[in-house]
Amino acid sequence: MNKISVIVTGVGGGAVGQQIIKALRLANTNYEIIGTDITTLSKGLMEVDYPYIITKASDANYISCLIAIIKKHNVKVVFPGSEQELKVLSKERKVFNEMGIFLPINPKKVIAICSNKFRTNKFLMENGFYYPRTVKISSNEDLDKIDFYPIVLKPNTGSSGSRNVFIVQNYNELTLLSKYILMVYPSFLAQEYIGTSDNEFTVGILISEDGEIINSIAVKRIIMSGLSNKIKVKNRTKNKKLGEYLAISTGITQGEIGRFPEVTKQCEEIGLKMGCRTTVNIQCRFVDGKVFVFEINPRFSGTTSFRAMVGYNEPDILIKKHILNENVEKYFNYNSGFIMRGLEETIIENENVFNAIDLLSS
Repeated sequence: MNKISVIVTGVGGGAVGQQIIKALRLANTNYEIIGTDITTLSKGLMEVDYPYIITKASDANYISCLIAIIKKHNVKVVFPGSEQELKVLSKERKVFNEMGIFLPINPKKVIAICSNKFRTNKFLMENGFYYPRTVKISSNEDLDKIDFYPIVLKPNTGSSGSRNVFIVQNYNELTLLSKYILMVYPSFLAQEYIGTSDNEFTVGILISEDGEIINSIAVKRIIMSGLSNKIKVKNRTKNKKLGEYLAISTGITQGEIGRFPEVTKQCEEIGLKMGCRTTVNIQCRFVDGKVFVFEINPRFSGTTSFRAMVGYNEPDILIKKHILNENVEKYFNYNSGFIMRGLEETIIENENVFNAIDLLSS
């Protein structure tokens, strides 16, 4: 079979773009992978067949640069590897549809809901799903609405990798940290801290373009290790059910991967109700038989390669179904187990850097 040419954008930083590359490399399908990034200091550019340096997604000529690469390599699929590029590509999806390019991204409505945590919370509330009690803070006056602790303070938008996210256990801590956050963001959320560190899951739901569930998978996260832990503080509240320590994970997920039907079935209902049409990633805690959702990402996950390692290869499955027109069995079997992460170093050779620059100008 001839190679299928795909573009993966945003391949630096060890985030989603690199995860998609790893998954494609694990597939039996023969892929030619073109990777793009905004800097030559990108580990992902060393792992693709053709590396390109392109402009930022916010630049006016970003789409035209991408189209030039598509035409040069007869690309069939474009995978956005960063949230900024996902939003830009979503706005320009008609251009790619007219070119016959498969763009595996969710509908605009889904992206709009998930890109704003307050909108996400409102969606969950209006549709009868479980969520932590949440208050939107736009000024110091809003702090009086909070009568529950501990809470998690987080920006309403962004906060990838738990940036500017804090645990607060009393009013004094709340007023101190709120003053700082409101200097950086116009508003933020105060969200009830739910469950323990042993209850946290990241859940992947895969839905076809015709709105049918293909499959689902979950990772029961281990968040107390140094690599996966952003914040760990002694629980000083009276609620001892929350455990000895209160913790927030980083964006680096590791842990037990498997079907976890008691968790994934509830998340499937959320994905269908929201109207997702590709992969969606749900962050939640599972408490007393209920899934409490605190974040939904309308894109491929930072655990995409994890999933591919156990036979749940989302990029490859979507291409097989929607490009190769192969039959993909609903709820196909995959393996389970524990997957742990470490660090890997790469030397970026000068020759490779110059090749990436040359490709841009050719």
